[in-house]
Amino acid sequence: MDSVPSLLALDKPDLTTDPDARRAAKDERVAVEFADRAGELVSAVGVNRYSLGDALITGSTGDRWCVSRDRFDAKYDPVPPTARGGAGTYANRPVVVLAKRMSQPFTVARSAGGDLLRGAAGDWLVQYAPGDHGVVEQTRFARVYRLIA
Repeated sequence: MDSVPSLLALDKPDLTTDPDARRAAKDERVAVEFADRAGELVSAVGVNRYSLGDALITGSTGDRWCVSRDRFDAKYDPVPPTARGGAGTYANRPVVVLAKRMSQPFTVARSAGGDLLRGAAGDWLVQYAPGDHGVVEQTRFARVYRLIA
């Protein structure tokens, strides 16, 4: 009988101290709308709750997620003819993040008390900042991230 890998529940992981973490940068243009009310959307890695004004993003691979408005404004720039703050196409600013390819299924909170995200074996745990995490499916990671030596 095949054994099913156990689900690893990560609690506030810090990739700055993990020898298996790699530096990576994302390069992607995304389609953005801004929420006209609070709600939630189901992404590939879990439920994402959002507030009025938050960015609702569709990535180049069709994945959907949300980003709080203050974080979005700090991380994305409009691509002309899109005006800042309006719906349209945005490009992420090239920021280095820490990423670790996981060898077993796992969960992690997006932020303290935030939505619980799920990853499969082979997916990447990404740390954008201390206490700010994401899960990126392995095929998507290969398409929009590049590892930095």
